[in-house]
Amino acid sequence: MRTPSTSARLALALLTLILSSGCSFKATLDQTMDTTSNVTGTTSSVHSWVSEDGLVKPDYKALALIAASRENMEQNIAAGSGEYLTAVGTLLGVPEPHRADFGAAVQRRYAQEWPGSHAAPEQWLAQLHETAQSYRLSH
Repeated sequence: MRTPSTSARLALALLTLILSSGCSFKATLDQTMDTTSNVTGTTSSVHSWVSEDGLVKPDYKALALIAASRENMEQNIAAGSGEYLTAVGTLLGVPEPHRADFGAAVQRRYAQEWPGSHAAPEQWLAQLHETAQSYRLSH
């Protein structure tokens, strides 16, 4: 029986942290978003992402994951598979049987029209959301 890789366990832990209702990582998210905002010039406020309890609001979980794991996310997108891409697909509502197809579609899009690695996380999310939409609706 195969044991999960360290990166698979890390991704699962990150996804669990993001999805859990009892954990707070507001300080980490604030720091990540402050850095991202300084680099990209985005006007999005981290305070709109996080509840008063320090939990990421459901509508911002995918965006938080992208912002917090950008390099790993880009590697997964380029490969069309991986723990981070799977986690974002899950957050965007792509059913499990269609995640491999979703990954392949994202990979094709990456090769053709992906925003640069310095683009705002919101731009990446828009591309992922648009790609995921057809898998949520038509399958």
